[in-house]
Amino acid sequence: MRARPVAVALLIASLLTAPAAGAQTYVGKNIEGGMHWHVSAPDGASWRLQCRFPPVTYERNSYDREAWINRLERSGRGEDAGRLPLNVGDCRVWKTGGRGAVAIALSRGGETRADATRDPATPAAVGFL
Repeated sequence: MRARPVAVALLIASLLTAPAAGAQTYVGKNIEGGMHWHVSAPDGASWRLQCRFPPVTYERNSYDREAWINRLERSGRGEDAGRLPLNVGDCRVWKTGGRGAVAIALSRGGETRADATRDPATPAAVGFL
């Protein structure tokens, strides 16, 4: 009699975890095929960037063809730009030092969203869902 509740629990657990694996988008080797991001710090301030997006699987190399990521983290000084794997996601940038403000912009399909901050405790944040 005890085997039945365990079997039911395992069935429910497998049904709940199956959609998560199916929700990942395969992007192959092109992990920069989505929307554009741009960090600006005109006075040379240093910054830390964190972008989050739905999980994607990609081919890291010929031996690891199903690596996955759901965030991009980078730090720097001055300006930097790149692309996310998808056209959905959000980015935050924190000022970590130096003079002036830091700003983040995301662009998707002709629409751009941007935010800026001078406060190291408050990140600038933008996103598209």
